[in-house]
Amino acid sequence: MIGRVMEAETTAENDATLARLDVQPADDVLEVGFGPGRALERVGGMVTTGRVAGVEASEEMLRMAARRCRRLVRDGRVELRAGTAERLPFPDAAFDKAYSVHTLYFWERPAAVVAELRRVLRPGGLLALCFRPTDAPGTADFPSTVYRFYTGAEVGGFLREGGFDEVSVTETGGPRALLLATGRVR
Repeated sequence: MIGRVMEAETTAENDATLARLDVQPADDVLEVGFGPGRALERVGGMVTTGRVAGVEASEEMLRMAARRCRRLVRDGRVELRAGTAERLPFPDAAFDKAYSVHTLYFWERPAAVVAELRRVLRPGGLLALCFRPTDAPGTADFPSTVYRFYTGAEVGGFLREGGFDEVSVTETGGPRALLLATGRVR
């Protein structure tokens, strides 16, 4: 049930993130924290000659995404792996684009995770992170022992420190106060 709620609540954010990435048929794309797999399934339909991979820490979300993306996994178009953002199970320079929606709050060391994402991106690669900023309505309702919110400036700083250029932080344009931070690998 939580997966279905997550899916419904993150549709606009996933759509805005994928639009910013401008996924092309030959791209190699990574999603970190794919949850129930809705966006991953969508990207799997967009990428025809590249590859799509995802990493997820939750075994339950991994099972949900495996069911949802069953055909894409069977056809070798989507690869699902258990793991964390802190230690991605992929070689250096494996992807053209990477994204993550609403996972930043759980990263113990965000600058280190951004550096890890930089490691798996090729030169010129693009990263997009969608998140609720510190000053967004309702953030005080989340337990600070679990969630850590950041300002757009802080997240932009993580990207710059992690080796990204062309860093921008913009509103998603959706119904909620969310930011989309992007950066291109130097």
